[in-house]
Amino acid sequence: MTRFKTAPVQTALDAVLDAANGVILGKQHELRLAVCCLLAGGHLLIEDLPGVGKTTLAQLLARLLGLQFSRIQFTSDMLPADIIGVSIYERSGESFRFHPGPIFAQVVLADEINRATPKAQSALLEAMEERQVTVEGLTRPLPRPFFVIATQNPRHQVGTFPLPESQLDRFLMRIRLGYPAAAQEKELLAGEDRRAMLERVTPKVSPQALSALQAEAARVHTSHAIVNYCHAILTFTRSSGRFSYGLSPRAGLGLLHAARAWALLAGRDYVLPEDLQAVLAACVPHRLAESGEADTDVHEDIAEHILARVPIP
Repeated sequence: MTRFKTAPVQTALDAVLDAANGVILGKQHELRLAVCCLLAGGHLLIEDLPGVGKTTLAQLLARLLGLQFSRIQFTSDMLPADIIGVSIYERSGESFRFHPGPIFAQVVLADEINRATPKAQSALLEAMEERQVTVEGLTRPLPRPFFVIATQNPRHQVGTFPLPESQLDRFLMRIRLGYPAAAQEKELLAGEDRRAMLERVTPKVSPQALSALQAEAARVHTSHAIVNYCHAILTFTRSSGRFSYGLSPRAGLGLLHAARAWALLAGRDYVLPEDLQAVLAACVPHRLAESGEADTDVHEDIAEHILARVPIP
């Protein structure tokens, strides 16, 4: 097999990444991971301090992909109905009419998701897994494609509620933006306001083209050796003794989906071990807790720890 990225595919992906790098400065790797996550059909969690560009990144991706965008500002008094919607009695028709909530959009920004209570957070579980919501016994499909991009403040900040494991496991990737490098930060300070730049951003692909790119990513070949490598990673996390619990089968499937999307971004129709390694740090640590300290953040060396101990096939 050979490199296969056709001109339309290459043009579309390069256009999205180039435009994103023009707004979010000095974060090429993080932006590539974010695009990879959406190509794989996954949901994205961005965890970092306020003011480093989390919300801007979510809005930027929605605009570049030509998708309907909705923002939910999570607060401690939020209820599930504020997210999903509610039925209201209308006297004119003498019946209840359902008023959809902000979850009914193609890209939903769950801003500061860990400032809401677990009850409000749970409203996203069915939506993220099944791409549907159930209200008053009636199941309603969500728009396609459907992505949740959530931002999360560090746990030590005031007024945060930790996301439960079931919620974290539904995010394909967790990334951190961090502070920009000195040169990029000076360019940011001296340059145009990012909000004004966002207003001028135009879609680089259509929703239909995005669906085609996702289908292209799903067709990227995964050899038996790669599947065995992925399974060895799952098995190691369950048996090493370092973690309270290991990676689930859903985590393994997500890791392979992300590796296929990463290979597509690299212009290949097959997955290499390097593709799994490239996405491991974004796909795995938020799904693990270290033994004896499951209520604390997993250390940043988790990916290196796993890769150093699981042999490449």
